[in-house]
Amino acid sequence: MKDIRIWFASSEVAPFAKTGGLADVAGSLPKALKKLGADVRVVMPKYRQIPKKYVERMTFLGYTMVDLTWRKQYCGVFTLEHEGVTFYFVDNEFYFFRDWYYGMFDDGERFAFFSKAILDVLPLIDFKPDIIHLNDWQTGLVSVLLDAHYRDYRENGFYKKIHTVFTIHNLKYQGVFPKQMMDEILGLDWSFFNQDGLEFHDNINYLKAGLAYSTVLSTVSKTYAEEIKHDFFGENLQGLIRKRSSDMYGIVNGIDYGLNNPEKDERIYKTFSVDRPEGKYENKRRLQEDCGLEVKADMPLIGIISRLIQQKGFDLIEHMMAELMDLGLQIIVLGTGDQRYEDHFKWAQSRYLGRVSANICYDSVLAQRIYAGSDMFLMPSLYEPCGLSQLFSMRYGTVPIVRETGGLKDTVIPYNMYTGEGTGFTFANYNAHEMKDAVVRAIQVYQDRDKWRKLVKSCMSQDFSWDHSALQYMQLYNMILDRYGS
Repeated sequence: MKDIRIWFASSEVAPFAKTGGLADVAGSLPKALKKLGADVRVVMPKYRQIPKKYVERMTFLGYTMVDLTWRKQYCGVFTLEHEGVTFYFVDNEFYFFRDWYYGMFDDGERFAFFSKAILDVLPLIDFKPDIIHLNDWQTGLVSVLLDAHYRDYRENGFYKKIHTVFTIHNLKYQGVFPKQMMDEILGLDWSFFNQDGLEFHDNINYLKAGLAYSTVLSTVSKTYAEEIKHDFFGENLQGLIRKRSSDMYGIVNGIDYGLNNPEKDERIYKTFSVDRPEGKYENKRRLQEDCGLEVKADMPLIGIISRLIQQKGFDLIEHMMAELMDLGLQIIVLGTGDQRYEDHFKWAQSRYLGRVSANICYDSVLAQRIYAGSDMFLMPSLYEPCGLSQLFSMRYGTVPIVRETGGLKDTVIPYNMYTGEGTGFTFANYNAHEMKDAVVRAIQVYQDRDKWRKLVKSCMSQDFSWDHSALQYMQLYNMILDRYGS
């Protein structure tokens, strides 16, 4: 393979800043690409929330000025090497020294600045990439800005042969802002404001810009790449996605197997492995004990770690809670989200004392203990672009129960009651009774200890590390360079 130079841009990267799965991907995929020989550098905003231990290790490289039409804004650049990968942090305290990463009144301007900074800092750090890999709406403007302002006009051809990959992690979040930003912030000609470009119901759509102008598109599972071509999943962009379907690739996310290793993980109560599973039983006992559940080794324990929102299927769980409890199981929930679902799980905890544990917060250590200590993991999502929780759960020998959508369908093999093959229990339609039926099937197998041990071993034997997915990305990058030149 060619020695490829990758500029990997993301609005959040673990362990520096995280709100969801995007940060996990941006923190892990570059490491795997580097193992395959790529010269990969990562760029993200220098947020106020980045832990002090990382800020203290950063080195200031210099600054440039980013042009926002009628004014120029300071853009400092800091760098840090972490786990073998070089990270760059775009600094502007007006934009990024805020109370949170997103949800500000001027997010459109903040991430327009970030998108321009992604391009402007390259000469400063003396890095000329072959590919800029963009992620979600926060970086969606980069491709159109590259074409409009940089490729043929800046730095004596420095940007001429740079190509872009735009990855959709969740099509629902698009970054829609007033069209007046075309003049006031972006400085783009109005010829870009059209049905096949940035225009979206008389506004600007940052994610649509990425879809329309990037060299190649990808999303985080093969099934989701097909689903978003259709009206139900397409979030009003299905027409453009169908138009660009020949440039769309589905590559399932991986997880960091070094960080998430039940044999070495210090966050869980007791380590264990596929060949020494006894420690998993101790994890269950301690989890029950610490989270206010009855300590019963033979009672099925279902884990749920999620944002508590409708997309994740919580209306199904809410509808079926009483019937699920009648099955003689326990449920432990970790997450925050819509008030409706938070209140429901608080009510369920008080109604079913010792059998429901509602942890309305986010706690990374508790999350790991739930993955390690639960028997089953429930994900009845309405849609799920990829999903990482089912991968974490299988890594720790916790059997997933999922709806067949997106990455859940691609990664969980339905259990065959007759052959014993498979890695989890699935249901096809978004229906509460079908979800309950999948739980019933899981409990039936759970009660046969030999079959269950074999199923747990099958889950733990799966390989969802980044090695395979990173290889697919490398093949995609090489295809771009072969097709469009370097």
